[in-house]
Amino acid sequence: MAEEESTPKKRSSKSLQSAMRKLNKVEEYYARLIIQFSNKTRLKVYRKIASLMRNRFSLMDALDMLHDGASNGGKNPGEPLAIAIAAWGRSLNNGKTFSEALKGWAPDRERLMLSVGDVSDLEGALMNLIKVTEGTTKMIRPIIGAISYPSFLMMMAVLIIYAIGVYMVPPMIDAAPNVVWRGLAKDLVDLSAWIKDNWLIAFSALPIIMLTIYFTISVWTGPIRAVFDNIPPWSLYKSFVGISWLLAMAALVKGGTPVSTAMRALRRDATRYLRERIDKTLVFVNNGDNLGQALGKTKLDFPDKELIDDLKIYSELDNFEEALDNLANEWLEESVYSIEEKAGLLNMVALLSIGAVIAWAVMGTFDMQDQITSSMGT
Repeated sequence: MAEEESTPKKRSSKSLQSAMRKLNKVEEYYARLIIQFSNKTRLKVYRKIASLMRNRFSLMDALDMLHDGASNGGKNPGEPLAIAIAAWGRSLNNGKTFSEALKGWAPDRERLMLSVGDVSDLEGALMNLIKVTEGTTKMIRPIIGAISYPSFLMMMAVLIIYAIGVYMVPPMIDAAPNVVWRGLAKDLVDLSAWIKDNWLIAFSALPIIMLTIYFTISVWTGPIRAVFDNIPPWSLYKSFVGISWLLAMAALVKGGTPVSTAMRALRRDATRYLRERIDKTLVFVNNGDNLGQALGKTKLDFPDKELIDDLKIYSELDNFEEALDNLANEWLEESVYSIEEKAGLLNMVALLSIGAVIAWAVMGTFDMQDQITSSMGT
């Protein structure tokens, strides 16, 4: 029985060793692209590795077993995941740590968080990484909904006004060329004429604004940006970056990394927006302030004013590492709920806005008809 159980493991090991010797550079490059852009695939692998290590398998044995499954017992060694695992095994055989082996296969932040547990507790580091990644992923869907649906409705409003200006207003003007338009009718005629003549500006304005926000939201800094952080979509970005940073901080600190060292480590992979907040906080941390006090003194309310007040208290506790981890997870749930609320509010405002546009257009059309009828009567 013992011999039967050891056979698959030996076959898997030979398969992995063979794959490590035969890695094709073109296939490896393609596999890197696939694995880099598939968070779901990486998380599944991390979870399986952690599970196997929890059951007393070594990291190399775990990779052997996973490669056997990914390559269908060695029959399909060209599968992207099989190539990835083989490349990781090759790096481990060359004396590299697991976080170093993932270079080019996973984001720097993931490698950073795993480097904390490479020697002491890789299983714990993997589970912390999974928790952080899944936590931030929870926030992406409501953020996308909060931005995309209102944007779609605004484009629909422009399209409605354009259609009225092209297909409804001109025939009515032709029916009464001598009418001097007043009130809502005049507003509708003027706006419809402008959109008809400047349709390219009307339809491209919103996409240009959205693209500008998208490309600048992670690099815009300074006191004016701090003010804009209180309104969507900048407030949504602030919440997302804030919870991502806090979850990563909690994982690193729980793994034994000092606060200042963890902040400097996270700074390396940070956007310009986050680097500004880390740098300002580090100034006060290096002067002896705890994390909560340092965040408060930056006057940026990052990641959140109420959270900063909690951190001022928790930073003085003996079990700060555990308290920070609990606080980060609690704030994640609150942030997801808050973003969903904001998304619902934005969607309601957008619906009311497009309803107001339609009502205004209909009333303007009726007003035009009334004024045409009056002009004919005289």
